[in-house]
Parts: sequence; structure tokens; C-alpha cells
Amino acid sequence: MGNERKPRDQRKRGKDGEAQSIWLRPGRTSTRGEPPLTRARIGTAAVALLDEDGIDRLTMRRLADRLAVVAPSLYWHVETKDDVIDLAVDAIFGEAEPPAAGAATAAGTGAAAGDPAADWRADVAAVLGTWRAVLLRHPWAAAVPARRKPGIGPRFLAWMEVLQATLVRAGFTGRDLLAATWALHNHVLGSASTQVALDVTEEERDTAQERVRADSDRYPTLAASDYLRDDDWDGTFAAGLEFLLDGLQARLARTAAGGA
Repeated sequence: MGNERKPRDQRKRGKDGEAQSIWLRPGRTSTRGEPPLTRARIGTAAVALLDEDGIDRLTMRRLADRLAVVAPSLYWHVETKDDVIDLAVDAIFGEAEPPAAGAATAAGTGAAAGDPAADWRADVAAVLGTWRAVLLRHPWAAAVPARRKPGIGPRFLAWMEVLQATLVRAGFTGRDLLAATWALHNHVLGSASTQVALDVTEEERDTAQERVRADSDRYPTLAASDYLRDDDWDGTFAAGLEFLLDGLQARLARTAAGGA
């Protein structure tokens, strides 16, 4: 049938049957060069280039020059620009260690401090807050997840492990665990990517809001809320996270009471 979907293992492989993600392919070791070329070195150099010039100007030739190697040596380790970006995204998540379970509560931070029944909320907030800060330090990375497969590099997975372990400690299991994970994942990525993507001046915000206000018969709620002038990214992220955590805590309470 023309619309028949391919088996999952075929869809995830390239034309030669090799896994598309660099993290699903075995690493290669250089036998020449000092220091030897590794995925870690490639990732670090790529981060530096991406921080300087963004994704659009990243090329394999420029990366090879940064590493002081010839292009064929680079291609021994990475096949495409996508491979390089995968390595770079994972590298930035190695800049900080994921908070240990209970660390936020022990430090007396967050609304949950001192409340053993709610300390998971402070730990989730600590993980997502640091995660967001990493993305904002590297604005190119905030836009990557929206157009690529989920991260499966070892450093990123270490963060996801801490996040899910915290949710399990709170009481989430099965489909609720997966749904909670993705809701939190999408909140932090959506917040960071929107913040770095919007390039709007204060004057433009004011002008746009005044136009909405002038047409308040059509947009009464937007005119009253001053929506287009809002640029409190930190406050909006924190408030949105609180809304999510309130909902997740309510879900736990319903589950504990025997509800669906």
C-alpha cells in the first residue's frame, strides 16, 4: 500500500541501514593526531562555534579548522551537521551537574522547603530552572529541540533520569509518569525557545499593545491584560511551572484517593 508506514526500526535508519542518531552508532577512535579527535572534542568545539555565530553559519569546514584537522578526519567521527549539533547539545548539558534528589529542599529553597510531602516540587523546579539557564546561555540550543528528535545523549539523559526519578519518588507511575515528564519537558523547552526566538523591541511591544487597545471591541481580553507588553520571562516561567506542579500534585491526590 502506498501509505503503509515502515517498521519503526527502518524509519530510524539511514540509507545504508545505519542508525541515524550519532548516539545510536558506535564511536570511532582516531589513531593519529595529538590530541586524538573524539566526540567530546568535536562537541566542545562545535559549542564554541555555535555560541559565536549560530547554527546557520556552522559548517564542517569551519569546525575542522577550529579543531586543526582536515575534513576527512572529522568525517571519520561525524557524518552530517546534524551529528555535530547532537554532540553540541549534549555537551552543554555537561556544564552543570543535575541537582541531587532532595538538594533543593535541603538548601531551603522553593515553596516546598521543610515540607517532606512536597519536596519533590522543589527538586523539579531546581532541575528545570538549571536546564532553562543552560539553554539561555546557548540560545542556538533552545531552538534545536523543536525541530529534532528527543535528546538521547548521555549528559542530557542524566538530567532526564533525575527528573523522572524525582517524579517516581513523588508517586507517579506508568502513563502518568510519562505524561508528567513530557509536560515538564515541553514547558522548559517552550519557554526557552520562545524567549530566544522573539526579537521584539519595547517600542514594538508598546505600539502593538496600543493597536490592540484601540480595537478593544474585538480583543477586549487582550487589551485589558496588557498581553503584548509582557516580557517577564522569568516570572512567567516560574508561574507556569507552579501551575503545572499544582496540577501534578492534584493528580497524585486523585490517584491516592482511588480516582482515575
